This record gives sequence, structure tokens and C-alpha cells, in this order.
Amino acid sequence: MTPAPFDRRAYPQGMRLRDWRTPDGWLHRRMDWLAEGGEARGSLLFAGGRGDFVEKYLEALAHWRRRGWSVSSFDWRGQGKSKGTIVGGHLDSFDILLEDLAALVEDWRAGGPGPHVIVGHSMGGHMLLRLLIERPPPIAAAVLTAPMIEVNSGPIPPRAARLIAAAASRIGFAQRALWGAPLARAPAGSKRQQVLTNCLERYEDELSWWEREGEFAPSPPTFGWLHASYRSARLFTRRRLARVDLPILLVGVEQDRLVSADAIRRVAAALPRAELAMFDDCAHEILRERDGPRLAAFARIDGFLERHAA
Repeated sequence: MTPAPFDRRAYPQGMRLRDWRTPDGWLHRRMDWLAEGGEARGSLLFAGGRGDFVEKYLEALAHWRRRGWSVSSFDWRGQGKSKGTIVGGHLDSFDILLEDLAALVEDWRAGGPGPHVIVGHSMGGHMLLRLLIERPPPIAAAVLTAPMIEVNSGPIPPRAARLIAAAASRIGFAQRALWGAPLARAPAGSKRQQVLTNCLERYEDELSWWEREGEFAPSPPTFGWLHASYRSARLFTRRRLARVDLPILLVGVEQDRLVSADAIRRVAAALPRAELAMFDDCAHEILRERDGPRLAAFARIDGFLERHAA
């Protein structure tokens, strides 16, 4: 089926952007968009990845809204218009992101009709899985798209990458970027584009938003951020995962160059109520890919939600 036309570079009618504060006072930007037609089948929260911002996934949010969901999203602490005083998106620990997500989910659940479902992409999938392990909210189902269970360190072996990140952080390089070139100099045809999506038009959507809103352009990750990601990933043990009693769909990409496909399979095997869908011929941002794999992924997600969050 041909997708309905949607302007990915404009704010849609009815979408509400507002400020939201965490318990520690950090100012986040949050988006809420009521279901099409007014009567929602439920509420869906989308948590993007590192360096993402609300506008980057407007098309995906519009898809779920057309299917009856009231949709919400937000900019993570240190990203988009939630950057605050964080320089370059650096973090020493992912624990503060868990605190933010837990508080946001509690507020979001109280303000929208059930059933409640959460979709987490990449780093958002990592943080959502941590939430389900450590502070499981009463939701109907969860979806993890290309979840960053563990960073794909290739061609460096994972163990060596972990040691390098830890050593660099210990000797004072925690806030040093992993590479020097600004991401704003990553046009269509660049390595970044090839890693993220094969759809040039959707990739250029992101660049268009960068031009309009300079703070949307992300900085490269730091050694400290990478070290924090590895420390956080240690929590995804088989014993902890076995206690997560929730329907979860993991959508992975076989040739993902950013996150480990093997780690996604390992987690899916350990979760007692998980389903796994692995896709070929696409890059990391499967929800922003060419229509073939993108619509196939949405169909799998929609079918899963029909069965578990009706």
C-alpha cells in the first residue's frame, strides 16, 4: 500500500510542543499529538536514539497516529532542545537518562488513555530495556527498533573496544570526541548517511532540520559516553532479562554498523515473551529507510501491537 503523503519538513497541525521538567529540574522538550479523529485506541511514547530530536521521526509518529494512537515523544537530556549545560552530548553515566525516562513515563501514563505502549529506537531502546528491568512500568507492550544493546565496535573487537574506552576515560580523555569531524559536515553520500539509511531523501530531511535549528545537529560521542554505554550494557544479564514479563518486539538489522545484531539476538532469546524480526537490505534507522523495508517493519510492529495492546 502506498503511504499517505506527509511533509516531513513541516510541523503538522495539532502537534503540541511544550517544556517538561524532571524531578531534578532539567528542562526537556516534549511533544504530544492526539490521535486522529480525537478518540484514541491508546497512547504510544517514542524514545529516539543518541543525537535524535522529535522532528526527525515526525513521519513515524504520524503513521502511528493514523492508526489511532495518541503519540508522544521528547528530546533526551543533552540532545535537541533539551541540551541544557551538557557539552557535546557527553555523559559519564546512563543512570541519569534512566531517571529521566522513569519520570517521563510516569507523567505520560497519567495523562493519556490506555493501553500504553513504548517504542524505543537505538539508545532509546537501550534505555527502555533498562527501565523494563529496573523499574518496570505498567504498560501493555514495548517495541525496540535497532536497539543499542551494545555498540557495534567493528573492526575493533568488542573486548578491546571496552578496554580502550575505559582506559581513555581513566586517563582524562572522557570528554574527548571519538572522532573530530563535526557531524554537520555529513551530507548525503557520506559514511554517516550510509550507516544510518539508504533513503537519501529521508536522510536529507534531518539535514534540513539542522539548518533550521542549529542545536539539533549532534556532536560525536565521547570516550566517556562509550564507556558509560558499555557499563550500562552489563546490566543486560540473562538472569535480569528472564524476569521481564512483558510482550516485547525487537526489530533488528542484519548489517547494522552502529549496534550489535548478535547482542539483539542474545537479548531476544533471554526475554521470556519476546519476538524478534531481523531485516536485510537496510541500515540502522529502519523507520527512516526506503519504503520497502520501512513499511515491512511498520507492518510487523503494527501487527504486534494489535495482538498485545488491543
